Amino acid sequence: MGIAKVESFVLLFPAGAHSRLFLINCLRLLNLKVSHSEMAVLEVDEMENQKTRDKTFEKFTWTIQNFSKLSCEELYSENFFICGHSWRIIIFPKGNDVDFLSIYLDAGDVSKLPCGWRRFTEFKLALINQVNGKMTITKDDVHHFNAREVDWGFPYLIPLAELHDSSKGFIVKDTCIIEAEIFVDKSENEKQVDKAVTKIDVSADSPQVCAERIESGDNPLHKEMYSASCCELIDFRGLAKIEKGFVPLLDEVCSRHPSLVECLQKRTRKFIEWAFTALGRVLHFLKTKKVKDMNDDACKHLQILWEELETCRFDLTWLEPHVQSALGTKSYMERAALVKKGKLNVEALKMEKKRLKEKMASIEVDIEIAVKDLVEVVESLDAELGYGEL
Repeated sequence: MGIAKVESFVLLFPAGAHSRLFLINCLRLLNLKVSHSEMAVLEVDEMENQKTRDKTFEKFTWTIQNFSKLSCEELYSENFFICGHSWRIIIFPKGNDVDFLSIYLDAGDVSKLPCGWRRFTEFKLALINQVNGKMTITKDDVHHFNAREVDWGFPYLIPLAELHDSSKGFIVKDTCIIEAEIFVDKSENEKQVDKAVTKIDVSADSPQVCAERIESGDNPLHKEMYSASCCELIDFRGLAKIEKGFVPLLDEVCSRHPSLVECLQKRTRKFIEWAFTALGRVLHFLKTKKVKDMNDDACKHLQILWEELETCRFDLTWLEPHVQSALGTKSYMERAALVKKGKLNVEALKMEKKRLKEKMASIEVDIEIAVKDLVEVVESLDAELGYGEL
């Protein structure tokens, strides 16, 4: 069954109410052949649809009064909480060394965050037009907030002259309104990965140093890292308290690879908890994710989890091929997307060729008519004038 025909059926299924992959299974039950390339293309579609369905956002609105009277170089909003994290907005009313309004999203009070904290965030910042909402200026980006880069944003949001032009509608009654929208992934699996990243105590500068600090007890795991999670902690083989969802996975791999337990016998309990939690996160990720889930965000999450796990001093030769295979899935999906694009391009060219052929046939008919008319005109010119019969 050709990809164009399959897609024509697929489009009948609205994204959200039914899975398009469900349609593929129906086609197979009807003994209609669906090739691997067609399957890959439709999985790309489903991945994009799922990504859209699983995303929502939460909004914070910052109203700044007496804007023209601001004398400070930079101004901070109050702290607000989205997805369990503290955030705030920073603006440079007179520009950050430029003649533009500069605006940034800041990670809030980072002094209480654990060593190696990270937040992979998709966000929007908007300058509201109070006269015409359609003229609101919105900028969006994604950023990996960490100890090195606690804020991220847009230094060239709008020229200061345009901002202060009363006819433009960005400042009304000396009041300026700015909104921040932070995207939230609703899928439970993604939430688990997010929790894992925020709870981990691995230094962005030196993961090994953080591991040694945990081992020595100089930098113990913060209670906040565990209280932020709704997961229940249970005993794992008398060695440590581990998230309940990780324990069956850890039991299975420790039975197959006893060295995982043996290599930690002389470690502190805190280090053991950290190490098995790190291993549990990677196993949970590989267990719950599917090929179609491996987009940019998922690959970055897995890379972070894997780099952390490598500092735990486990023998991971048995696990590394699975992780690398998962990280390589993204390139497969990208190739599938290219296949889809190529096929659509070929179909478009074929349709254009057909259209041109039909036009060419029409032109040939017109030429024949024109030639016939021309012959008649020439013949009329060659005819004798005569003077009639006598």
